[in-house]
Amino acid sequence: MKKPFKKTWILASALTLGMAVMTPLQAGATSVDTTKQVTIQVEQKIKGTIKYFDGDGLSIKGADGKNYFIGLHKFSDKQIEQLKLVEGQEIAVEGSIVEDYSDFYTFDVYKKSLSKEVTKEELVQLEKLFTDMKKAEKEENYEEMDRVYQAMNKITRPYELANWQPEPFEEFINEAAFAEQNIVIKKQDKEQLKALYDDWVKFTKEDKTDEAQEKIDKIFTILEAYFQELYPPLTFEQYMTDMDLDITKEDLVKLKAIYEEAQKADKDKNEELSIKLWDQFYEVINSYYKPVSFEEYMSDIEFDISESDYTKLKQLYEEANALDQKGEDEKAAAQWEAFYKILDPYYLANRDILISASKLIIHGNDLLPEQTK
Repeated sequence: MKKPFKKTWILASALTLGMAVMTPLQAGATSVDTTKQVTIQVEQKIKGTIKYFDGDGLSIKGADGKNYFIGLHKFSDKQIEQLKLVEGQEIAVEGSIVEDYSDFYTFDVYKKSLSKEVTKEELVQLEKLFTDMKKAEKEENYEEMDRVYQAMNKITRPYELANWQPEPFEEFINEAAFAEQNIVIKKQDKEQLKALYDDWVKFTKEDKTDEAQEKIDKIFTILEAYFQELYPPLTFEQYMTDMDLDITKEDLVKLKAIYEEAQKADKDKNEELSIKLWDQFYEVINSYYKPVSFEEYMSDIEFDISESDYTKLKQLYEEANALDQKGEDEKAAAQWEAFYKILDPYYLANRDILISASKLIIHGNDLLPEQTK
C-alpha cells in the first residue's frame, strides 16, 4: 500500500515550455522528503535491484536493504528511451542525494529544453532567474514564482515561437479520431474551423495570447456537437454495468431518476444543479460500498509494524469505517487522524532515499549523461 501524499506544484511545471506556447503545462508531482538519518557521500555508488522504471526515474531496492528513487533527469530523452530495464534487473548507480523531488530539476536539466540560439548572456540571466524561482518555490511564494516565470518567458518565448512548427490543420482535426468513428464534419463547419485554426496559428506566432485563445475557444465550441457524438453519454444501465453492488429495486429506480436529471443538468450547463444531483446520486451509491478489510488494506505495506501498533491500527481502522458507514463524519475523521498519527512515522522512516544519477552501470557497461552546452 502506497500512502497518497499531497500533490503540489513543482518548479518543472512553471518552466517546462515547449508546447506550453499553446497550452501551459501543469505537472503534479508527489512532494516527499528524503530519508531520516541516512548519510550518503557525494557520488556514492549504490547497487540494487529494479522494482520499477517509469521513464523519469528508477525505484530500486538497495543491496543494503534501503529503498532508493533514482532520478534520471541528467540523461537525455533519447538515452532514457533506449534503456531496456525490467523489474528484478540488477543495476549500479552513481549519484548524489537530493532533499526533494523538485531538486532533480536543476538548471542543467532546464537548459536541455532551450533553443540552441539562446545566447551566453541570456543563459546567465536565465540561471539567475532559475535560482530565484527555486527560492520562491521553497518559500511557496507563488506570486514571486509567477513574476520570475514571466521574466524567463520573456527571454525564451521568442525562440520558441520562431522554432514552432504547427501541425497541419488536417492532422489537428483528426487527432480526435472523428474519421475512425465515421463521424463526418460538415463542409461549412470544416471551412470555418480551418479559418479559425489559421488565425490561431497566426496570432500564436505573433504572441497575441488573448486573440489566439479566442480562436481556439471558438474551434472547440464548433466541435462540441461532434465530441458529443463521439462520446455519447452513457445510459443509466450502461453506467451501472460494472458496479458489483447489491442495490435494492427501490434505490435503482431512485438512482435512475437522479442520473437522468443530472445528465440533463450537464447538457444544459447548469453547474449548480449538476453538482447537487451528482452528490445525491453518489450518496446513495456510496452507502452500498463495503470497505476492504484491515488486513487487505495493509497487505502491500513493505515495512514491519510493531505488534502493539498493528493492534491499535486495526481497531482504529474498523471504528473509522463503521462511523463512515453511519455518516458520523466528524467522529470518523478523528479516528482516521489517530490512525495516520500512528502509521505516518512508519512511512517517514521507510521513504525512498532520492538520488540524482550521474552514472548508470548496466551489465558492466557505463552510461553517462550526454553533455549539454
